[in-house]
Amino acid sequence: MTRPDVTVTVIVHDDAARLPRAVASVRAQTHANIEIVISDDHSTDDTPAVARRLAAQDHRVRVIRLPENSGGCSAPRNRAIEIARAPYLMFLDSDDELPPRAVEVLLAAHREREVDFAMGAVRRVRADNGRRSTWMPHLVTERRTLEGIEEDPRLLFEHLATSKMYARAFLDRHRLRFPEGIHYEDQLFSAQAYCLAKAFTIVPDPVYVWYIEPFAAADSASISNQRHRLSNVRDRVRVQRLIDEFLLGSGHAGLREDKDYKFLKHDFRMYAGDLPYRDEEWLASFAGIVNPYLDTLSPGAYGRLPRAERVVLELLRQGRTDDVRVAARGLGHGVAPRRVTTDGAGVPYWGDIPPATERARRELDLSELELDTRPFPTAQFRHEITELTHGPGTLLTLAVRTYDPGLRLPVGPQRASLLLTPGRRRMTVPFRLDPVRPGVFAGTVRLDLAAASLPVQGFDGVRHPVLRLDQQGLSNSAPLLAPPDFPRHTLRVHHHKVTTEPEPRVPGRLQLRWRPVGLTARVLRPVARRAARPRVRNAARLVASALR
Repeated sequence: MTRPDVTVTVIVHDDAARLPRAVASVRAQTHANIEIVISDDHSTDDTPAVARRLAAQDHRVRVIRLPENSGGCSAPRNRAIEIARAPYLMFLDSDDELPPRAVEVLLAAHREREVDFAMGAVRRVRADNGRRSTWMPHLVTERRTLEGIEEDPRLLFEHLATSKMYARAFLDRHRLRFPEGIHYEDQLFSAQAYCLAKAFTIVPDPVYVWYIEPFAAADSASISNQRHRLSNVRDRVRVQRLIDEFLLGSGHAGLREDKDYKFLKHDFRMYAGDLPYRDEEWLASFAGIVNPYLDTLSPGAYGRLPRAERVVLELLRQGRTDDVRVAARGLGHGVAPRRVTTDGAGVPYWGDIPPATERARRELDLSELELDTRPFPTAQFRHEITELTHGPGTLLTLAVRTYDPGLRLPVGPQRASLLLTPGRRRMTVPFRLDPVRPGVFAGTVRLDLAAASLPVQGFDGVRHPVLRLDQQGLSNSAPLLAPPDFPRHTLRVHHHKVTTEPEPRVPGRLQLRWRPVGLTARVLRPVARRAARPRVRNAARLVASALR
């Protein structure tokens, strides 16, 4: 048999339905001289039969099956490396795909200049809505060859093993294999590859299609979406410690702050958004796993984070789990704390407990937020729903509490509005916020969803209402946080099903999901989609022009 140029390993476990799609994407590569190794991690469904059928259809496909399930990605990848016949290797998961030119593009980069690996852009596709984005786009905007990770330590954030084509000689020379018996193996493998490579090339072309299923059932969710499992947390921390040991032992200790920053900004941040939804026992266990490792990280890494994230980390390190839930709600949305306390010098700190240590004073200092001086349109407030009731009919009644820790609002009642935009027309519901005590206001807003102005073809999507404050001709709009535990409720509104719920798996906004039903779904939306096609729109413009 002709020696293949590239071996693409497709790892699979109990994924008979999606395996053919993954393999088809490899068979369709514009560079045809490839070997495809299906590495089955001892599947118990129809995967073995599907794999055999795929091998019978194409002589380039080989199948191996592990004698027992390894529970991860490392073992099936390592077994495939052992039998791979090509000088260059790539890895694909069975629920993802390769773009048609992925092999061609990465192989060309290797042949253009001798490098240890080549990497490209990863296109992410939401499986629930088809929305596309690029993973870490700022790292793959231009073609470049780096002689060592030190030239751009930001690449530590791009830790996917699947976005790269490796020279087999490079992997063998350094005995580089995936660590078995632990999840997040990509992070250690990629850190080692970055540090050991004498040169690697980055191309801006898409070389991997990564399908994201954010709302998959817990038993079938990807490893990254199993953050509710404390074993998942332990694996993340264990991998980080292994990376730290490698950096120190390989002479790359100078990368430690960059790597620590990556852990705080990416790995820990993924858990931070879930913290408002965790119970006391889980949070205590989480802190017990994470805090000892947080104590080993460089202060410089903390200093590079946004202030809101530093606050959450410090409260967790202090064991203030109730405050952690409050601080984590609204992360990334410019949400203010409920309260601040000041010291003798007037420095504002998060919460109502004066910090007792130098580290706490450094991490909880909110001076940079300028809560009491920044322009009103960008001032930070906190709007929380304290009670939500349904009915009668399509009416939602929201009890709202607004916190103004910078004391920006004058004493007395405040003009406020709830803004909601299903479709293109904005719905504005004015209401009044009355003072409760300095810096705290409360009010009630009644939102009748039947009053929403919807497009003729209906509206299919998600909206998060915002609360607007008006002051001396200026306005300030901010998220409306929902109680994390309020039950989901669905009602019928103008040929739509509208579900009210707390925003899932991210900190805390009120979320309304609109879904057309009946005549709107069966007739009006399909007609609108056909009318929106470019050819139909152009024809309509021609007719309108002729009738003028």
